[in-house]
Amino acid sequence: MQRLLKHAAVPMIALIAAFPVVAEAQTAKAVPQSQMEMQLSFAPLVKQTAAAVVNVYAEKTVRSQSPFAGDPFFQQFFGQQMPNRTEKQSSLGSGVIVEANGTVITNNHVVDGADDIKIALSDGREFPCKVVLRDENVDLAVLKLQTKETFPTLPIGNSDALEVGDLVLAIGNPFGVGQTVTSGIVSALARNQVKNSVGFFIQTDAAINPGNSGGALIDMKGELVGLNTAIFSQSGGSNGIGFATPANLVKVFLAAADRGDKTFERPYIGASFEPVTSEVAEALGLDKVRGALVTKVVEGGPAAKAGLKPGEVVTALNGIPVEHPDALGYRLTTAGLGASVSLTVLDNGKEHQDSLTLAGAPETRPRDERLIDGHNPFAGATVANLSPRVADEMHLPTDTTGVVVESLKSDSAAERLGFAPKDIIVSVNGTAITSTQNLEAAAKEDPGIWRVEIERDGQRIRQFFR
Repeated sequence: MQRLLKHAAVPMIALIAAFPVVAEAQTAKAVPQSQMEMQLSFAPLVKQTAAAVVNVYAEKTVRSQSPFAGDPFFQQFFGQQMPNRTEKQSSLGSGVIVEANGTVITNNHVVDGADDIKIALSDGREFPCKVVLRDENVDLAVLKLQTKETFPTLPIGNSDALEVGDLVLAIGNPFGVGQTVTSGIVSALARNQVKNSVGFFIQTDAAINPGNSGGALIDMKGELVGLNTAIFSQSGGSNGIGFATPANLVKVFLAAADRGDKTFERPYIGASFEPVTSEVAEALGLDKVRGALVTKVVEGGPAAKAGLKPGEVVTALNGIPVEHPDALGYRLTTAGLGASVSLTVLDNGKEHQDSLTLAGAPETRPRDERLIDGHNPFAGATVANLSPRVADEMHLPTDTTGVVVESLKSDSAAERLGFAPKDIIVSVNGTAITSTQNLEAAAKEDPGIWRVEIERDGQRIRQFFR
């Protein structure tokens, strides 16, 4: 959980048709009309879908620092290199078979950092698997079972067709007790109160608990409409507020894996947005508090070429309402690279359409990766110049500039001093750091006392080293 199949329409329709209800189109929705209808069961639906929902077991080796680190007595024997302890950590989640060749979709946080991953089917069989594609940004991962067998699958539905109040089932393995099915409704759509860069989730009251992550949220046609991802809880158990990643995002991610992409690339728009507040809505004459307010446009970027300007509000994409900036990001991502989309834009009380062609983030300046060595606080750090592409790869805002720490050598000076990947080095001894070359030159100096300023998670941190 977050830190905080075969088509089944025919059996269900057959059950409903057995009772005297008004004939309607297959997609029409109706409340139960009699006591007999209240006795209808989800069992036929579960039987035809549950076999495609699997358990995901991930194991990783973690290293912990010796409790004697820093003790002068033990350092006499071991020196500065104190022996570290290693231990195995296991995590449990769920997944969904979406292709007959054994392709499984799950959440990235279920398998993040795992050294060994196994998939257990509902019939008890286990298979090793490999990670085909994973992305921390959207919290999705595609796995492939290491076998030539064929498997039952769950068809992926259209999550945009969901409405608040629709019946759904959640299938997964909560707390490791075994496959469990819970029922509920779609409680809300376009939720963005979840820690995830693509803040657009289906909210449901179907019970979701730890271990359900990566499991299936299915509709009454037996189609996958969401991937159970997170819960809102202060106790660690279900409080009736669960969140699922929409199936339309799963489709795009799966397509990238099927193409053989090594990373999941999202469209780069070259603009920053903020939510529309009630004050902004009143000032702009909006009848609803929704939309994405343009706050910054990168010169020469796609948004600038499309004509977007600061102060305008994007209210829809391809005619679909945009509730907030996260919803805009979701709509752009699910539209896919290479697509041309139409943005409905409000400017001074008047609406107009801007056309935008979606492309990946560009590398506007060479990344010029460098491994810093020598006797300085940065020794062992690999750094790179930031560009929209590098920022996107590292899950940073794409308008971020400067020099970023990409990785750290184990037990290097930089690691021991607390530097971390994604740290942006702002200045060294009062000199602004604008390039990796600039940083490498500063690292060769010997000032005695190092004054370093970094940016981490949007916060400026000043540090002093000897």
